[in-house]
Formats: sequence, C-alpha cells, structure tokens
Amino acid sequence: MSGYSTLSLPQQHVESGSPKVKEVLETALKQTGFIPNMYSYMANAPGLLNTYLFGYNQFRNETGFSPIEQEVVLLTISRENGCHYCVAAHSVVAAKFSKVPEEVTGAIRNSAAIPDAKLNALSEFTKTLLNTRGHPEKSDLETFLAAGYAEQNVLDILLAISVKIISNYANHLFDTPLDDMFKSREWHTGQVL
Repeated sequence: MSGYSTLSLPQQHVESGSPKVKEVLETALKQTGFIPNMYSYMANAPGLLNTYLFGYNQFRNETGFSPIEQEVVLLTISRENGCHYCVAAHSVVAAKFSKVPEEVTGAIRNSAAIPDAKLNALSEFTKTLLNTRGHPEKSDLETFLAAGYAEQNVLDILLAISVKIISNYANHLFDTPLDDMFKSREWHTGQVL
C-alpha cells in the first residue's frame, strides 16, 4: 500500500486487552475458532469489531442466499474495494467451507464474468449497488430480479456491503498482514491470477 497512510495501533489479544477488547475477541474466537489478524487490529475499537461480527453473522445466517451466493457477494465487494486481505480470505473460505468452484472465485478476483449466469447477475448487481452508492438504475434492478432474485435480496446485499466496508477499510488502514491460512490465495489490486 505504498503511499497510503496506515495506523500504528497494535494488534490486540485476548490475554492483553481491556475487558471490552477481551470480550469482543472471545466472541470472535467462538465464531471463527481463531483470531484472524484483521480482528486483532479491529479490536482497537471494540464497537467496530462487535458491529462487524454481528452484521457478518446476520448476513451468513439470516439472508436467503446460499453459501456460494454469500461468497460471491462478499468476494465481489472485497474485490471492488481493493482489499488484499479479504479477497484472499474469502477465496480460501469460499473453496474450503462453501465449496465455491475455483472458476467462480477466479472470475471475481480477475474482475471477469462468472460462468454461471445467475451468480454473474448477483456479482454484477453487487458491484452496481456498491459503486452507485445505493442508486442502481431501474434496468440494473430489473436484470437482477429477472435472474431469479427478489427485492429482499437487495437489502441482503446492502447488509454485506455495510459489513465489508468495515473490514475492507480497516484492512486498508492497518495494511493487515495475511494470516498463514490465507496466503495460498494472496491477491493485490490489479493482479490477475
């Protein structure tokens, strides 16, 4: 991230943090099984990490999207925001836990069309909603709905955008180093793999 300013706040840990930091990191540990580097930096503002964890959990458990569709949305947002950490992390999570085919994650990572038409419509509308800051054209919404999605799904995508802005921007501000488990899918803005 040469040329950009980064924060110098330290990574936080369960055993070394304040009671609020300890509480939020213990919540994160219960949800994920480990404390990703991203969380240890975000914990400098416990309310930020709490908000992220709550919203992320709601997106994962309360939307009508399948696990594959969830990854398409989250990876698309992270790619559009240029977040090296979240693109790598969601690429690994998509393959390992959500069973997303590599041609789908590869297309998103390379900003190419996804071979599956419905997933491609989901990714394209996610980009549109993000990049127009919530002002899609009528034709964009019609195309999205014609692909088999519902208006409720627009709000589900908005939830994902809100959550990913928290993590993507925090990773920009800290230039968060990748955890070892995500290094196999490392990615940088402009990189084509």
